[in-house]
Amino acid sequence: MIGRASPTAAQPTRLSSESEVSMVTILPGDPVYSMFGHSALRVHDPALGVDRLYNYGTFDFSDPLFIPKFAYGHLRYFLSVAPYDAALRAYEQQRRPVIEQRLNLTREQRTALFRFLRVNAQPENRYYQYVFFFDNCSTRVRDALKEALGDAVQFADRPDPQRSFRHLLDPYAASLPLVDLSFDLALGTPADRRPTPREAHFLPEYLFEAFNHATVETPDTTRALVARTDTVQWIEGYNATPEAFDWPLAAGALFLVLVLGWTGWQATTGRRPGPYGDALLLAAVGLTGLLACFLWFVATYEVTEHNWNLLWAWPTHLIAAAVLLWRPSAPGLRSYLGVTAVGAAVVAIGWTWWPQQPDTRNPILPSSPVSAYRNAG
Repeated sequence: MIGRASPTAAQPTRLSSESEVSMVTILPGDPVYSMFGHSALRVHDPALGVDRLYNYGTFDFSDPLFIPKFAYGHLRYFLSVAPYDAALRAYEQQRRPVIEQRLNLTREQRTALFRFLRVNAQPENRYYQYVFFFDNCSTRVRDALKEALGDAVQFADRPDPQRSFRHLLDPYAASLPLVDLSFDLALGTPADRRPTPREAHFLPEYLFEAFNHATVETPDTTRALVARTDTVQWIEGYNATPEAFDWPLAAGALFLVLVLGWTGWQATTGRRPGPYGDALLLAAVGLTGLLACFLWFVATYEVTEHNWNLLWAWPTHLIAAAVLLWRPSAPGLRSYLGVTAVGAAVVAIGWTWWPQQPDTRNPILPSSPVSAYRNAG
């Protein structure tokens, strides 16, 4: 939950009639952590000398436990405050356009939101448990308005997403095919549900559109929440979703061709060059399954639960790879490989009927028949 002001907290100065409050949308950048864009709130009051950007998307890279916390799902984000001009320069250096939506709030509403943000930026209130789809820098901006202004702000059921959580991510990963692959491997069936319009606010682009369709009540009337939209910074030649060569898919297809050729060569010549290639394939698939198990059963990410990739990516393949290398004639090994071949074949044949629907260009498609073919060989 967002921290609330306590009765004993010192209240900040009332904003002047010249003040303005805006939602600032920063378009996606090149680093992975910025691939979805960003949302923040600006409070500007020239009479008080205030011009601040309130940012719920801050995390601490210097934390020595950053990677374990991120893997386990216990990484805390926090609300930071920066001078607006300094933040704008930083986004310019990152070559990220910035769009500002001026909010149609009364002076009292602007002051209430400013006070709320001031209290939430205090050290005892600033941290929160980041949840990718449901509690992030974008949803916190919406929730700040609702907490500070109550039912005066109303969000319509627009825009209505027509795709699942998983497929909403695809356009943002178009230039990062390895990241796109990681989404399809790591996310479970919770990501295949179509979000409600409110749930889609986890993406800044959708929150931007939601603000355009929202209303705010004042003592006199109900009016549009957004009074004006300005592109305050544009980057020449910027492309929000550049396409990149899908090398994981190309590598998967090439791997399929090589394995089929290798297996055909073995069948026609009767020669077996050794277990190393099969052991490597088993180990790679086993590591994938081990990661899926960790994300489902150990980490606290709900969206990585119920991962159907475990139908073909068995963690026990790691043990089978070791046995294949050191005891290839071990009892039960051939039976194990036969069972896994059937499982991988079922996955490959029934792909389109999965409740979990990754991108059809995903290299998992060729990897399943490869696994089935080699295990049966």
